[in-house]
Amino acid sequence: MKFSLSSTLTLTSGNQIPRFGLGVYKSTGQECSTAVAEALRAGYRHIDSAQAYSNEELVGKAVVESGVSRPDVYLTTKYLPTAEAKSPKDVLSVLRHSLPKIDPSKEGPHIDLMLLHSADGGAEGRANNWRALTEAQKEGWIHDIGVSNFNVNHFSTLPGPVPAVNQIELHPWCQQRPIVEYCKQHNIAVEAYSPLARADERKWNDPVVVELCKKHGKEPGQVVLRWGLQKGFIVIPKSVNPSRIRSNADIYDFELDTTDMEALDGLDQGAAGAVTWNPLDKYQ
Repeated sequence: MKFSLSSTLTLTSGNQIPRFGLGVYKSTGQECSTAVAEALRAGYRHIDSAQAYSNEELVGKAVVESGVSRPDVYLTTKYLPTAEAKSPKDVLSVLRHSLPKIDPSKEGPHIDLMLLHSADGGAEGRANNWRALTEAQKEGWIHDIGVSNFNVNHFSTLPGPVPAVNQIELHPWCQQRPIVEYCKQHNIAVEAYSPLARADERKWNDPVVVELCKKHGKEPGQVVLRWGLQKGFIVIPKSVNPSRIRSNADIYDFELDTTDMEALDGLDQGAAGAVTWNPLDKYQ
């Protein structure tokens, strides 16, 4: 499988999304700005933020100051459902807050991908949230819309169109196989957050990972990120460490063979292997 840092995946809209990006969860202040700048210098072209992270403005400013052309950078953010915004009109108003923050550019400001951050709100709430995202997409300032932390049941009551992306926790120890299979069947791109399993020492010291690191001369994080790419996922590792940001992207000079992939597939612990809240099954 020949990949590079510029590899993309085609969404149902026909738009291209970079297969590899930088997550900025809990990145604040100067460390967030530095991380985004370093990632762009290293060749990253996909940055994943969220309203709940309170760093959209930092991301947008860092992109402008990087000197990289805005059309060459793919920007994702997320709307976190709230009890206060119930109608599509109310939600749309909240969505608009993100645009000038994450894209302060003067010409053609837009958000490449906006996700519903969770399935909270019940069937009616999800439907209203989705209608707001659909309206924003029709207006043109959001190019693609998707969801995060949705399970199969959540999709069943969602009005059209079908989401372009479902972003969920994914790594060898938490493979979320039912929802991944559902997404594949419905042409929904699967995006992996926490693809490094938060560098959990017990996981990274697993004999399978240790052996594959020796075999390929790579670090644990590089092995599990390569696994994610070869599974067909979009991966967005988070880091604020400049050297780690670069090493995370150093995964294009080796390939995991069938035996390697099967060994990593065998590490799956289901929901018990999650390292985050992983709220796929928290909402009805």
